[in-house]
Amino acid sequence: MKRVLYVLAFGIFGLATTEFGVIGILPQIAAAFNITIDRAGWLLSSFALIIALFAPFMSLLFSRMNRKWAMVLVLAVFAVSNVLSVIADSFPLLLLARILPAFMHPVYWSVALATAAAAVPPEESPAAAGLVFGGFTIASVLGVPLATWMADIFNWQASFVLCAIFNTVACIALLCWLPAMPAAARPSGRQELRILRNPRLWQQLALACLMISAMYASYGYLAAYLGKVTGMNGAQVSLMLMLFGLAGVGGNWLAGKMLSRNIRTTTIAFIILLAVAHIFVYAAGYSFLLMVVMVMIWGFIHTGGFLISNVNVTAAAPESMEFVNSIFTSCGNLAVTIGSTIGGFVILHAGEHQVVWGSVLLLGAAAVVWWQSKENI
Repeated sequence: MKRVLYVLAFGIFGLATTEFGVIGILPQIAAAFNITIDRAGWLLSSFALIIALFAPFMSLLFSRMNRKWAMVLVLAVFAVSNVLSVIADSFPLLLLARILPAFMHPVYWSVALATAAAAVPPEESPAAAGLVFGGFTIASVLGVPLATWMADIFNWQASFVLCAIFNTVACIALLCWLPAMPAAARPSGRQELRILRNPRLWQQLALACLMISAMYASYGYLAAYLGKVTGMNGAQVSLMLMLFGLAGVGGNWLAGKMLSRNIRTTTIAFIILLAVAHIFVYAAGYSFLLMVVMVMIWGFIHTGGFLISNVNVTAAAPESMEFVNSIFTSCGNLAVTIGSTIGGFVILHAGEHQVVWGSVLLLGAAAVVWWQSKENI
């Protein structure tokens, strides 16, 4: 079963590298198409918005399909979309190529996370989910920095070539090593939609949305921040993204351990520590050496946010994990859209150095929702 979890994690690595690999190359794309950085940011936020709007419906649509073949199909679509991105000769065409695979993205995430949770005893499910989320962490460590590095050495199209290779390899890995996974018996769509009447679920979704929005209001423009404020070149930005992700490996592991002990304490600790980290990032912005240190601290705290949010949401409605995971995927990507839009707005009106304050305000709102959620425990 551990091999299954590693294969699922590798698939998430391919998806996450495609979704977030543009973070490090937004400045190059903006320059190539002569557009502003906030408009280029739509390559991230529009992808996330499509997932946010369609995740639960896509999960229901594919609920009767063999789980293995559904995930293989998703990765194949991602590989093709990256090829289309390479040959796009205008920004609208590039945006279209990015949007197409976003419809399929939630199918893989919801199935992979539900499979991980079902593969182990209930008390170990946060650790199993953490292992699958490790694919997302490795994408931060390796995928996103490599995509940035490829753009720095060759051009921005090379980043999408790399993503196409990752998704193709992940697709082949699923074909070779994942056993057949017939669709499990599930409640009807009407029964699953009744979950949406659960007020605790909505409260946890609001908390997750604010936390993830805060994460991506700044992280979505990390390359621009390091370039404009700290004065780093392309190679140095690639290295910083890699350090960010490497530190996140330890943070993701620690988050999984802490969640197994106390979910609420882990959540508020994350909110407070990430807010403090952003304040120090602001203070260290113009110092090269201090920013190297802060990028690692920031990455260590930041990367556990998705796992913490996921565990909070699924704990609110554990009776239908796959559907709830699709709702979480929708919520998380809506949050990426909100966060990157807020970050782009701050940059447009106040400059790159001020972008961290959007994150701090969102984390303050998350702390308020966390405090209110104790009434539904």
